[in-house]
Amino acid sequence: MLYGQIPGIAKPVARLVQGTVMISGADPEREFELLDAVFALGGNTFDTAHVYGNGANERAFGRWVRERGLRDQVVILAKGAHHNADRRRVTPFDISADLYDTLARFQVDAVDLYVLHRDDPTVPVGPIVEALHAQRAAGRIGAYGGSNWSHARIAEANAYAAAHGLTPFAVSSPNLSLAEQIEPPWEGCVSIGGPAGAEARTFYAEHRLPIFAWSSLAGGFFSGRFTRDNLETFTTYLDVLAVKSYAGPENFARLDRAAELAARKGVTVPQIALAYVFALGLNVHALVGCQTAAEFRANAEALALDLSPEEACWLERGA
Repeated sequence: MLYGQIPGIAKPVARLVQGTVMISGADPEREFELLDAVFALGGNTFDTAHVYGNGANERAFGRWVRERGLRDQVVILAKGAHHNADRRRVTPFDISADLYDTLARFQVDAVDLYVLHRDDPTVPVGPIVEALHAQRAAGRIGAYGGSNWSHARIAEANAYAAAHGLTPFAVSSPNLSLAEQIEPPWEGCVSIGGPAGAEARTFYAEHRLPIFAWSSLAGGFFSGRFTRDNLETFTTYLDVLAVKSYAGPENFARLDRAAELAARKGVTVPQIALAYVFALGLNVHALVGCQTAAEFRANAEALALDLSPEEACWLERGA
């Protein structure tokens, strides 16, 4: 496993971050077995969210941390302030309310990294930064950031923080993968992949701001399950979402090139796709949703797979 450092977090932060949307407490034995295996493989960083399972995710993950006695060894990435059907919720009130819920569900005094799950560009950044800074000053957050925030809004937030002597956003969590989104999976998501994300990638390269890239494997598009002639057969929510978001001609061409390069290097297509994310010269932590220990082990092995800039460019464009 490779690790990075995030300002405000004393522990090393794994470059491969295990998502926990599948952790709900419905099958504790199986779920804890997965978490145990990830941790044993060096995966000390876990992505959670206030909205996952209406709280069941945080309660189940918190139970695992307590029963294993791992609070000092794991990095908890918690997300809050997601919109709901009634209103946008990126407000000081909702940030605090969701954080207090999260702490109670986890049964901890603080989370290592608190990330706003969404943005509301119609509201000023000042009160948002002030609310996050206040929670950090109170000891409830180690560091904070934004998921699905544009790089321009991140820059605006950090300029406000600098001007007012406040702690800036320490991380950003946009989508980034070899596959370019042909349609956003949901309203308000932000991707920095493909030609449209070039300006954002330049910003992150210049500022070295840590990126927690969600759907780094394009929702399973690079798993080998999706082909040009079977797209109508998928029925589960996440598979249908992957088809809608990624199953286009250019991405299938990238998939073909990834398969060719994988064969030349003696590795798998998902490993090539993950290695691509780390080959862009950015400060990346990749979020993955591994369902088995074998999947996480294979992804961890991809961290040692170095792709040249020429290979990364060829994967993108075929030239």
